[in-house]
Amino acid sequence: MADEAVPFDDRGFAYGDGLFETVLVRDGRPLLWDAHLRRLARGAERLEIPLPDTQTLASLPGQAGAGLCVLKLLVTRGSGGRGYASPESPAPRLRWRCMPFTPQSAYWRDGVRVRLCRLRLGHQPFLAGIKHLNRLENVMARREWCDPDVAEGVLCDQYDRLVEATSMNLVWRRHGILETPDLTACGVEGTLLAALRQRLPIHARDVGIEALMEADAAWVINSVQGVWPLKQLDDTDGTCLKRWAVHTAHRQLQQHAHPLLGYPHDAFDEA
Repeated sequence: MADEAVPFDDRGFAYGDGLFETVLVRDGRPLLWDAHLRRLARGAERLEIPLPDTQTLASLPGQAGAGLCVLKLLVTRGSGGRGYASPESPAPRLRWRCMPFTPQSAYWRDGVRVRLCRLRLGHQPFLAGIKHLNRLENVMARREWCDPDVAEGVLCDQYDRLVEATSMNLVWRRHGILETPDLTACGVEGTLLAALRQRLPIHARDVGIEALMEADAAWVINSVQGVWPLKQLDDTDGTCLKRWAVHTAHRQLQQHAHPLLGYPHDAFDEA
C-alpha cells in the first residue's frame, strides 16, 4: 500500500522500529535490487521483524512506470506491544512510494563541495550497517548548513574517526589505494559501496580526517545519485581544509559504478 494512513500506534512512527530502502528504478527495473533485498533481509533478521513475502516486494518496482524513479519502501514492526515492549506476534506494516527522479548530473563531472559536521555519531555495533528508521543523527547533522553550494556533510564518530556522509558513503584514494571508513561500529553500508567492493579492492580503514587530507582523490557515493567527486572539503566553520582538482582520474570509480545504475560511465565527457 502506497499512501494508506499510518496508525498512531505504529511502532515505526512511535520508535523508529523498522527499516527502509531507497531504490533507483529505471523503466520499472530496480537497480542493485538484489543488494537492497539482502540489506533489508539482514536488517530484518537483526531487528527480528518478519518481512513481507518476496512476491509482494518484487512487485513494487513495477509500480514505478516509465522513466527514472526512486522507490522508497518502509517496513515497520506494525502496531502493538506495551511501551517499548514488542508485540509477541508482530504484524509488520509495508508502505512504499515511487517518485520521479532527476540525478545531479553536473556533480558527476564538476565535483562537489562538502563540509565536516560538528555532530558525532555514537557507536552501536548491533545497528551498524543496516538502514533502520531511526536516523536522527543524520537529520541533525544535515541541519548544520543551508549553503546550497555545500552538497554533503562528512560525519565522524565519537572518537573523530571517519564514518560516512549524511546520506552517502565515503571513498578516497590514498597512496594509490582505494579506502573507505570501517562501518563495524556505526554508519550505513550502502548498496553501491557493497557492489563496488565486490569489483574493486576498496579497503575499510579505521582512520580520522587525516586520511582525506592525504588523499589525491575522494568521492561520496550512493545507489541513487551515483558517484560525486569531491572538489573541496570545509571545516565546520566553513574554512577550506582541502581542495582537489577534479579530472579524469576520478573516472576510476564512475566507470565501475555508473553502469550499475544506468548512468554515463564517463561523466567527464558529458556536456
